[in-house]
Amino acid sequence: MANHILETKYFGEIPFADEDVLSFPRGMPAFEERRDWILLDDGESPIRWLQSIDDGGPALPVTAPEALMPDYNARIPEDDLELVGAPEASDLVLLTVLSVPEVEPWRMTADLRAPILVNIRTRRAVQVIALDEEYSIRHPALPDELREAMRLRHVRRTRDARADRPRGRGQDGEHGC
Repeated sequence: MANHILETKYFGEIPFADEDVLSFPRGMPAFEERRDWILLDDGESPIRWLQSIDDGGPALPVTAPEALMPDYNARIPEDDLELVGAPEASDLVLLTVLSVPEVEPWRMTADLRAPILVNIRTRRAVQVIALDEEYSIRHPALPDELREAMRLRHVRRTRDARADRPRGRGQDGEHGC
């Protein structure tokens, strides 16, 4: 049962319970001072949001790495496993942070090299550096065909929006072409 309400920058008011909180003992890179987060999930999208509860500001899009690479099998350093308290593999979940360029969202990438390790039983989490060097920090999150379709749609919309704008007047007072 939700016993807290968080006012967030992106999602408005979010109810949550103490047992929903994920504790990051070391914080996360670029967010070291923010130790407590909740995972927002609409139940329909493979993309979830890791929302800071310290001030309601940062929210990071995340997804299961297997959604992007079905055979993903990162090797996690022992000290990170110990930090989250991981006696049982069934208690562990990996998430990968997505980077979504604001202007060109079709270029969204996932950091498969530094997944977030979550122990769902202890509610402790840590972003780790996988021991597998073959995993990229900028793995394309969308298939090539979808990326290209999104890019072309953007180009068409931009071109159409420019064509719909009134044209300015030239130096001689005539409408420009």
